[in-house]
Amino acid sequence: MVINVEEDTIKIVNPDPSWGAQFMAESQAIEKVLRPFGLEPQIEHFGSTAVPNLPAKPIIDIFVILSDIAVWPQLITPISSLGYVYWRDNPRRDRMFFVKGMPPFGRGRSHHVHVRTPADAVAELRFRDWLRTHPDDAARYATLKRELAGRFKSNRDAYTEAKTDFIQAILARDGVHGQNDG
Repeated sequence: MVINVEEDTIKIVNPDPSWGAQFMAESQAIEKVLRPFGLEPQIEHFGSTAVPNLPAKPIIDIFVILSDIAVWPQLITPISSLGYVYWRDNPRRDRMFFVKGMPPFGRGRSHHVHVRTPADAVAELRFRDWLRTHPDDAARYATLKRELAGRFKSNRDAYTEAKTDFIQAILARDGVHGQNDG
């Protein structure tokens, strides 16, 4: 997956009340294309667009959670049929990642699909749930995200890494340890 950095910068925008509906539409489309394969994953909206009133990168992050890693290769064709590009070179073999809208295949990232096992999704879902119920922490996170987006405008890895301490502190308070990618 080759990325044109100038077309793929990190931008934090004000909350969009349509993010939930965008997730619902996309999750229904994913369910529909996976149904003929007999696959019934848990599909979850996570990341900042899943937290009401939280500024975010305008990208809908979606978990497709399936325990049986052996069936994961069956996901590539149906999910790709929805306009996603599969990242074949992902160094993490215990995860799959798809992007919709990324240049040169579109005008800008709009959706990410992360395929994970249930255990691998726990930390992100707990972090999402914490922010949904703790508005002061969500506000602190929003401030951090805006600062880091300015500092790491075209370096997604550095942006994500710089959020780690904040996320780990929240997960420690919630009693969950794990890594966040959002």
